[in-house]
Amino acid sequence: KHCYHYSSKKYILPSNINSTLLLHYVANANVKIQLLFFLSLFNHHYHSHFIVFEFFSRIKNSLVSLLNWWSIRAIKTMPIINKDLDPAFQTAGANPGLEVWCIENQELVLMSESDHRKFYTGSAYIVLNAVFPKNGPPHYDIHYWLGNDTKKVDSNLASDKALELDAALGSCSVQYREIQGQESQKFLSYFKPCLIPIEGVFTSKQGNLNGEYQVSLYSCKGDYVVHVREVPFQRSSLNHEDVFILDTALKIFLFSGCNSTIQERAKGLEVVQYITENKHGGKCEVATIEDGKFVGDSDVGEFWSLFGGYAPIPREPPASQESVPPSAKQYWINLQGKICPIGSNALSKEMLESDKCYMLDCDNEIFVWMGRQTLLTERRTSIKAAEDFVRNEGRSSKTHLTFLSEGLESTVFRSHFTNWPKTVEPRLYEEGREKVAAIFKHQGYDVKELPDEKDDEPSIDYGGTIKVWRVDGDELSLLPVTEHTRLYSGDCYIVQYTFPGNGRDETLFYAWLGCRCVTEDKTAAISHVNTMVDSSRTNPVMAQIHEGKEPAQFFSILKRLIVFKGGNSSGYKKFIEEKGIVDETPNENLVALFRVQGTSPDNMQAIQVDQVSSSLNSSYCYILRSEAAMYTWIGNLSSARDHNLLDRMVELFNPAQLPVSVREGNEPDIFWDVLGGKAEYPREKEIQGFIDDPHLFALKITKGKTCLIDGSVSHANLLEF
Repeated sequence: KHCYHYSSKKYILPSNINSTLLLHYVANANVKIQLLFFLSLFNHHYHSHFIVFEFFSRIKNSLVSLLNWWSIRAIKTMPIINKDLDPAFQTAGANPGLEVWCIENQELVLMSESDHRKFYTGSAYIVLNAVFPKNGPPHYDIHYWLGNDTKKVDSNLASDKALELDAALGSCSVQYREIQGQESQKFLSYFKPCLIPIEGVFTSKQGNLNGEYQVSLYSCKGDYVVHVREVPFQRSSLNHEDVFILDTALKIFLFSGCNSTIQERAKGLEVVQYITENKHGGKCEVATIEDGKFVGDSDVGEFWSLFGGYAPIPREPPASQESVPPSAKQYWINLQGKICPIGSNALSKEMLESDKCYMLDCDNEIFVWMGRQTLLTERRTSIKAAEDFVRNEGRSSKTHLTFLSEGLESTVFRSHFTNWPKTVEPRLYEEGREKVAAIFKHQGYDVKELPDEKDDEPSIDYGGTIKVWRVDGDELSLLPVTEHTRLYSGDCYIVQYTFPGNGRDETLFYAWLGCRCVTEDKTAAISHVNTMVDSSRTNPVMAQIHEGKEPAQFFSILKRLIVFKGGNSSGYKKFIEEKGIVDETPNENLVALFRVQGTSPDNMQAIQVDQVSSSLNSSYCYILRSEAAMYTWIGNLSSARDHNLLDRMVELFNPAQLPVSVREGNEPDIFWDVLGGKAEYPREKEIQGFIDDPHLFALKITKGKTCLIDGSVSHANLLEF
């Protein structure tokens, strides 16, 4: 789709050139141009370029270099550069972090880092937040911020420029419209502790402003990120619910409403510190005023004198119960920008077509979903249609607009659909890695499999002590050391791990819940582990984990683990007896098939699966145990690491028994007889699901209303709730 002209450093596409000539042009270019060409293809979001590599199998050195670059992840991103792109965006997204542009005289001005917080109420801004995770491609969020006094022409230009920036980044960003005073949690999280808009219009030729210091009164709302809003400097602006800051030339007053929370007061102090450092040069007296405590304090008297004297703040009437918001409604936006309702109550992913744009109306938030096959003009039309919809329908200024491209749907957006697939598809660049390797193999080249990126788990000492209890209703049974690595899917367990920390012992508690455990045991396990944590003298960490979803740290603590089917608790035995279910708890006389998995000898597992041929998979190794013998089955797509883990796992089952080694395709008849006959099973390389970097959400429940906060929540914020 693009060609890189190395001398002029621009992507060009010669006129009247067909795809064959373009491929020929690049194939005869030097290595640098070839690599840049391929990188531009893989940064493009919409199209698959698998066919391209079939034309380039002969330029092996270039592609091998590209694979090497990929494997060490030296290049995170390469924005597409073209002559139609605004010069202000030429290097946008090349580095992680925040970039801010302001519209001045219909042109974009890149703001210096020192001016990132200076938002003028009469101007429009574009904010790009780039995150380069350890796993996967960069993630971009684009916000266009509109001040209360922004001209319509600047508002429209900001919307268009945000879409242009998205296209420059490969159309792989999420876009948000931000209105002054109603900014999203995510947007405000970039500017902690606060964002205080400045009256006026931005100009790049700002001069020094001298004159009388302007007294300002601010209201502060929010426990996690603070919405700071300037309110009229009068007594009627105060209330009992919020925190207020009165900024004068010589002193800053922090007024805390009697119904404000501790978190809001703490955030108010952070805002006071910010104002002190940025408006008073770090030198200003600070006074705290408690609502309702009018005593003989000089600061209190001075505070109320600025309002003309003390007077009681009236109590606001109790808020009426909020009505339940209507269910989400989906609309199709046609090429002319007309919004057409879709007559269906149940929303499903199949209703979203890749060549169309849709609008999802969720009352206080509106999403515009843009298919990957839509053109830039269609996207621009859809965004304008959504903005007009909010304005024409008289929606509240609190209504947020979010623009999503196909494949980048947020958690909140997906939650409105009944059957959104839960499986995680590999991202585009992961697919590209597999395709390139497959082409080389097809052409006869010896290409080693690209190394998997290692997860950076929290570093702890794995030489501590372990205790494991099996849960049986209200009773706990401490397991002997020999049984620590043998768990059953029908049971629940509590694992206590103690290890040396910084000057004292640290403790981890895990409540492991088998996938077939009964509800009584699950409830009892959580109750037991809570009791243990409460009675512990240390400050332990507790985690509830489910079979099949264990974190790598849990496996590293147990090192070697065998998970059997069935269970031993009385609750499980009673359940299967009442339901007439066959007890699958293995014994020496039962046939059992185990899939071996893991990453190292200190992190390996054997998981019992159904003892039928269809349970096999060419990507794994298996252990088959019968009355007469033990077999090891080696899949054709398994690695040398898998074979090593298989040998070590066999020793856990029976070190004295010599297994019969069977390779896929050379199985004896007796092997299939043990499994009940030969059957079809997966024979293709199993692609692991793409794993995103951890993402922390905050969930707040106030007066029965649940609110999900998603805005760069970090570990430090856990103590704020």
